[in-house]
Amino acid sequence: MNTGNFKFDSLYRTFSPMVFRRCLALLKEEAEAFDVMQEVFVRVLTREDSLDLNAPSSLLWTSATRLCLNRIRDKTRRGLVDSTDALLPQIANLKDEFDGYERSNMFFQLFSGEPVSSRTIAVLHYVDGMTLEETAKEVGLSVSGVRKRLGSLQTKLKILEAVK
Repeated sequence: MNTGNFKFDSLYRTFSPMVFRRCLALLKEEAEAFDVMQEVFVRVLTREDSLDLNAPSSLLWTSATRLCLNRIRDKTRRGLVDSTDALLPQIANLKDEFDGYERSNMFFQLFSGEPVSSRTIAVLHYVDGMTLEETAKEVGLSVSGVRKRLGSLQTKLKILEAVK
């Protein structure tokens, strides 16, 4: 019996429910959440030798978050989504008076020109409720770096709201 397969099976059985819940929370669709969850584990399986899987929950959580945000961004770019399903209001504390188009447009404007990791930082801090310290640890930045990114997003949001 291949011990690598046994280790992966154990990893999948233990953490797939957590990864699925994370994907479902961000994507809001079970089928899509299941697909992204599978993608997370396929990536782990293909890189198993180069990953430190002694404490995998953080790696899996971060991978799921990034893949979900990439999926949302790609769907938005292709015009397959006319709103971000309350992700933007949770991140940016926007009011419900925006229709789907305005919400998507505001979301696009808010994150345009920002590093891709800024969206991950915003989700971890505003949606998941992580502290600045926890967020910094997850994304590999200093607390001041995370604070600076969030401050930049808040400033940009205030400007965008003033223009509307």
